Amino acid sequence: MARNISIERLNQIPIERKEVEIVERKGIGHPDSVADGIAEAVSRELSRYYMREYNRILHHNTDQLEIVGGQSAPAFGGGKILEPCYIMLSGRATTTVNGERIPYKSIAIKAAKNYLRENFVHLDLDSDVMIDSRIGHGSVDLRGLYDTSKLKANDTSFGVGFAPLSETERLVLSTEKYINGDLKKKLPAIGYDVKVMGFRQKDSINLTIAAAFVDKYVRDEDEYYSIKEELKDIVLDQASSITDKNVNVYINTGDIRDEKVEYLTVTGLSMENGDDGSVGRGNRVNGLITPFRAMSMEAAAGKNPVTHVGKIYNVLAGMIANSIIDETGGDVLEVYVRIVSQIGRLISDPHVTSIQLVYADGVDESKHKENIWRIADEKLSNITDLTKNFLDGKISVF
Repeated sequence: MARNISIERLNQIPIERKEVEIVERKGIGHPDSVADGIAEAVSRELSRYYMREYNRILHHNTDQLEIVGGQSAPAFGGGKILEPCYIMLSGRATTTVNGERIPYKSIAIKAAKNYLRENFVHLDLDSDVMIDSRIGHGSVDLRGLYDTSKLKANDTSFGVGFAPLSETERLVLSTEKYINGDLKKKLPAIGYDVKVMGFRQKDSINLTIAAAFVDKYVRDEDEYYSIKEELKDIVLDQASSITDKNVNVYINTGDIRDEKVEYLTVTGLSMENGDDGSVGRGNRVNGLITPFRAMSMEAAAGKNPVTHVGKIYNVLAGMIANSIIDETGGDVLEVYVRIVSQIGRLISDPHVTSIQLVYADGVDESKHKENIWRIADEKLSNITDLTKNFLDGKISVF
């Protein structure tokens, strides 16, 4: 197969040399990320069911999911949930096969509950959330033209990826993951809704962090501000392992102590008190929102992991970019990959795969071109390997 792979030199200033850089990450507990996580969990469980019963993943897209915030009354020492948040599962799934009904709503609701239970320990699934499945139905004859096993793109779209992550991007990503990871053992008062905004200007990086506190772990106002200072020190210490640049950390800048305004929650999630969420409104597949880089607006979470290019091409583009960086030994400073599909075309044969490279000064690009083409060609040849990794939860899409 002679794939259309375009390789060209890109003449631009690398991100690390630009005066200003902005990077954002919405943590796992942000309402948009919660929506992404549930949508992906539902797709994964439907896919597993289809594989068990029919030995193939049938058509589905569960990427239309909305979270409507509830109401709460947090208080130092412990508050209460007044109204549960509402989670509407939507999208499309194959619900009937050769006349046989599939329990798709039960599968979807169970997947959503399991995801929430496994990731947010302070959430009471009996009282804090309402889950409603409005996933649309469709029937299929396994001999039909649009069987996903034909491996043809089910959309005309594109995927985008780049490499490597800049120092600021790595710092933002690692900061949120650390706060929502190992730090919980030391500071259980820090909840799961953590957003990190990174802003670098020249050699100074500013991290503005919104971190929900879990009220039952905070006795009073003094302890709240004490924990906030401790969190700041920990983040600064963690940052020093990633960058030598000057780092400034600002936490919960909306707090007004004189007016007793603090970021307290009952569950560690802002969706308990009015914050809404939608699939695809947050992080891209690399876990970041990067306005200084090329991005796709596709909502990857919940799309089927076999033929939906809005999902697989975004992930694959990043993989191609990272492999090129790994194999060019410092000669390439930045790689941008864009993969364009046509509906009905084999997913392994995109309409075009565009690879743009920012080379280090004095590099002869011709010595790398053949190897770069090979990397892209091999990744496309093995594109179906992504499906199993999606099902095994080895690939994050937010």
